Amino acid sequence: MPQILKAVKVTMIQPKDLSVMDKFKMSTDAGFDGISLFGPGQFPTKEVWAAQDKTGLPVHNVNVWDHWKVRLSDADPAVREAALKNLTGAMEFASDVGASTVLSVVGKVTDPKTENHQQMWQRSTEQIQKALPTAGRLGVRIQCENVKNGFAETTDLWKKFIDQFNSPLVGAFFDIGNFDQKEGGAAVWIRALNTRISKIDIKDRDHAKSKNCNLTEGNVDWPDVRKALNEIGFYGWATAEVQGGDLKRLKEVVQRMDLVLGIS
Repeated sequence: MPQILKAVKVTMIQPKDLSVMDKFKMSTDAGFDGISLFGPGQFPTKEVWAAQDKTGLPVHNVNVWDHWKVRLSDADPAVREAALKNLTGAMEFASDVGASTVLSVVGKVTDPKTENHQQMWQRSTEQIQKALPTAGRLGVRIQCENVKNGFAETTDLWKKFIDQFNSPLVGAFFDIGNFDQKEGGAAVWIRALNTRISKIDIKDRDHAKSKNCNLTEGNVDWPDVRKALNEIGFYGWATAEVQGGDLKRLKEVVQRMDLVLGIS
């Protein structure tokens, strides 16, 4: 299998009041290859660069801050513009700290009349298209995450949504734990999305409880996931998105990532 690099989501690192430098040091000591931050306005750029220089731990991705509440698909045009500002601001921050992507939840189906599937598709598409010039100028890609938001819940719809942009600047940040078997399971989605996937989030899921859980403690078919990732030639970043903790806990997460992803 091509090389997969392990990253930690910054919100997993505890205690949460650690300095930026100490968060980077703990991530390095735990065995991670990189880190994913949030933006805009969540971390001082100078502190992030100082931490990268000191530890050698790169920021590979920036999650768009507050994209669940301030949505690209909101019925209020002012909220949609605020969401666009967050998206472009996250790209600016990503560029400033050397990250190659931003992860965006593209909206949420909340109401059959004011924020339904068709409206979400149209509104989110319009806002992402507005962000593409910034993405191109900065060289930062917009990676759309599959989530439980009532949107594009088949592989064909998700492919159509991404492909409509006809741009290498828009792709899929695929979350392995976000689909139950009734939706085909993660491996089916990986094979369908194929090279549209540039990065992955890693967690497990207990389908009986419809609850996310620790790696190896859920129902994700990891052997088939590994096979599917190998088939599409996936390489690059896999970011943990499980319960975090102190250094001991983060080391355990690294060990479990090695196990489920077949990293030796």
